[in-house]
Amino acid sequence: MTQALPSNLRGALTALAAFAIYAVHDALIKSLGANYSAFQIVFFSVLFGFPLTTLMLIRDRTDGNLRPRRPMWTVLRTVFTVIATLSVFYAFSALPLAQTYAILFSMPLIISLVAVPILGERIGWRRGIAILVGLGGVMAVLRPGTTDLTLGHAAALSAAVFLSLISVILRKIGHEERSAVLVLYPMLANFIVMGCILPFVYVPVAPADMAGMAALAALAVVALLVQIQAYKMSRAVIVAPMQYSQIIWATLFGALFFDEVPDLNTAIGAAIIIGSGVYIVLREDGATGSGTPVLKTQSRFGPIPLTRISLLQRFGRKSD
Repeated sequence: MTQALPSNLRGALTALAAFAIYAVHDALIKSLGANYSAFQIVFFSVLFGFPLTTLMLIRDRTDGNLRPRRPMWTVLRTVFTVIATLSVFYAFSALPLAQTYAILFSMPLIISLVAVPILGERIGWRRGIAILVGLGGVMAVLRPGTTDLTLGHAAALSAAVFLSLISVILRKIGHEERSAVLVLYPMLANFIVMGCILPFVYVPVAPADMAGMAALAALAVVALLVQIQAYKMSRAVIVAPMQYSQIIWATLFGALFFDEVPDLNTAIGAAIIIGSGVYIVLREDGATGSGTPVLKTQSRFGPIPLTRISLLQRFGRKSD
């Protein structure tokens, strides 16, 4: 019956399923974050992710070795990934889910800005207005001067900035580097850095919580594979906006499991940010916006560093 649906609709529904799995992943981070440091959660999620990611990379038949062809950019991306991963995990642990998503959804705006110096992109006046409006939405969520800004807010903003930088760098070098280089270097760096810090923050892990940390890795890989299928079924401009459905799951999970109800400012700010992001994505798909890098760079944030849509599509082709 699913085959009878138009490909764009199938792609959209598959993307909604992928982002629902990601939302479960993020809610699990928040649950574990009540008892464990973000360093410890990242360490074990990466540890359990190695076998699953290796199996996925086996499907990439690109010839080559593990030496990066663009070492400087690879090192920069690796460092930024360590910072971004820790920031994301801490933000989900410390802030309400909906508020964290609202800040992270500013990524299309930041990608458009950082693509100017890194990729030489230009920002037209319409896109410039959309970026300013979206950043106004971020201010509505943060409300500087009227509410206490915490380390969690700083972590969410840090995650949005560094994930955007990672995505744009990946746009710059992704066509030259092997998938294994793009994936394994940041994972190894996360494992080593978090492992060095782990003795200072380690808390004995209950068996159920260890299973939860293993589930983080499994959920991330399953969601990624479902996301790949969505990009094989439909155009990126159809799939990419489906990420905003996570705000619905965040509201639902927050109310059911964490006693969180988004306030009016968060709801208004999230709506503004999402509206600006969708406008930028849709405008890029049009003839007048073809230079915008968002569709070719942005995807889902997460501990497995495959954050570029064209890279996801490459994986999809390799697995056919």
